[in-house]
Amino acid sequence: MGKRFGVFGIVAALTMTCAAWGQTAFEVATIKPAAPLDMAKLAAAVQSGQAPKIGPHVDHLRAEYTYMPIRDLIALAYNVKAFQVSGPDWLATTRFDIQATMPEGSTKESAPAMLQALLKDRFKLVAHPSMEERPVLALTVGKGGPKLKAAAQAPAPLDENAPLLPGEMKMDSVDGPMRVKVNADGSSTINMGVKGIISQKMDPQTRTLHIQSSAVTMAGFADMLTRVMQMGGESSRQVVDMTDLKGYYETNLELSLSEIIAMVKSNGIDVPTRPGGEATDPGPDEGRTVLESVQALGLKLEARKASVPRLIIDNVTKTPTEN
Repeated sequence: MGKRFGVFGIVAALTMTCAAWGQTAFEVATIKPAAPLDMAKLAAAVQSGQAPKIGPHVDHLRAEYTYMPIRDLIALAYNVKAFQVSGPDWLATTRFDIQATMPEGSTKESAPAMLQALLKDRFKLVAHPSMEERPVLALTVGKGGPKLKAAAQAPAPLDENAPLLPGEMKMDSVDGPMRVKVNADGSSTINMGVKGIISQKMDPQTRTLHIQSSAVTMAGFADMLTRVMQMGGESSRQVVDMTDLKGYYETNLELSLSEIIAMVKSNGIDVPTRPGGEATDPGPDEGRTVLESVQALGLKLEARKASVPRLIIDNVTKTPTEN
């Protein structure tokens, strides 16, 4: 009964939030289609220890959303996960840069309300929350029990006023403020405060994608798995935590680069080619599939159906009104 109430409570909260947030607006806002990323410049920035400025950033009265698909902008505005947004496929691929100024006296917490008002005004967005019965992947405990190591300690709250480290940048997300650090070896570390710390690195020698967390809840782990699975497109199933495991855990995934590339290709994204036109296909590697990686933790993914909260897009235009 508690879980049922909690799920419907999300819908009630979304409904009240949608009604309340329409009261606030940015003072000034400019929207431009995002230019394609210059991968050479990004690689050079990473090698020099600089974090590329991509995603949401709210600082004082300045709000910037860089190279963001409309789906992610909607998710931020309504305080839901990107995979909970149900709408046209182009929402995930049409990207914009938004620069906005908030009125005097505004707080960082006001930014989602203002972003929602902007999307309604400039993109004619109309949306409503709903519960939908959908095919999902249930994250459950395997027959032999979990093989998870409890975190040494719960993650500490993020100090937003702490000086930035070299290669580190602030970012705002549905999960709250975070800090993303690009390391000299090409790996990245995402510090989400009480939500945990996640690091990831591509290893070209073993042809694996290494994703590690020092302290994550099973709900957070399920969200992470959902994001990995959705490299294969928006039709990929959401992973829902049904383990009943409480607390924080260390997790370690060694994912096959071949599977990752296959997922990306199935989503219609061209994989870069080597000089001469030969496709970059890593071939056999030392990584596991997502299912194998989960099983190594004493967990499993089962195909089920479940009622999950969604944000249904009733109307949205691909091109915003002029600045």
